[in-house]
Amino acid sequence: MTIRVLIADDEPLSRRNVVAELRRDADLTLLGECASGAEALNEIRRLRPDLVFLDVEMPECGGFDVLEMLGSDVPPAVIFVTAYDKYAIRAFEVGALDYLLKPFDGARFAMAVARGKERIAAYRTAPRASERLAIKEIGGVRFVEIAEIDWIEACDYYSRLHTGGKTHLIRRSMADLERDLRGRAFRRVHRSTIVNLERVRGLEVNEIGEYDVRLSDGSKHRVSRTHRRDLLAALKDDSA
Repeated sequence: MTIRVLIADDEPLSRRNVVAELRRDADLTLLGECASGAEALNEIRRLRPDLVFLDVEMPECGGFDVLEMLGSDVPPAVIFVTAYDKYAIRAFEVGALDYLLKPFDGARFAMAVARGKERIAAYRTAPRASERLAIKEIGGVRFVEIAEIDWIEACDYYSRLHTGGKTHLIRRSMADLERDLRGRAFRRVHRSTIVNLERVRGLEVNEIGEYDVRLSDGSKHRVSRTHRRDLLAALKDDSA
């Protein structure tokens, strides 16, 4: 099978070593090389690679930051490439397929690629069991299932996820999250609020004659006039 590969590493020599190994396998097609985390973020979203070789430490935006900001756009297989072994446990906690320590030999690289092929084959033949968002925390990354989110609020340049009485701060804008949630049971009800339609328990008229939406967690949220029609249409379709 053809596997589309992207390399993200700020060291030119390291990128050349990975490219040399990739050329040994006819199943691997190189889409491009990125020299920074910011570039990797853009290219992963644009090219949708199957497999990414991702450096842990890059200026301004490292590998863990890239995974967090990708949200649900994380590729099927991610292999971290780094000169440091201290990140190994953390890498596997965020769902990395493998962890290559520099310098690596051809046999170790081939083993990682073989695991990548297995993961990608399974990904192509079966739907993902769950969809989740990655949230960077001190010492690691936490995954939150999208289906568990009750509502989302804007928080300056971040967003705050509310799940079953707990909150999680994620470094994603409301616009980014709204894009990721498109086609799912989520609707923006205000410029600073997105709600899960499956948690809606009713609409109430407030003191100024506008609607508030009431959720199963007991919270109430103002519905702006801009988003009222879309919300009402979505709730009507959901109850049909």
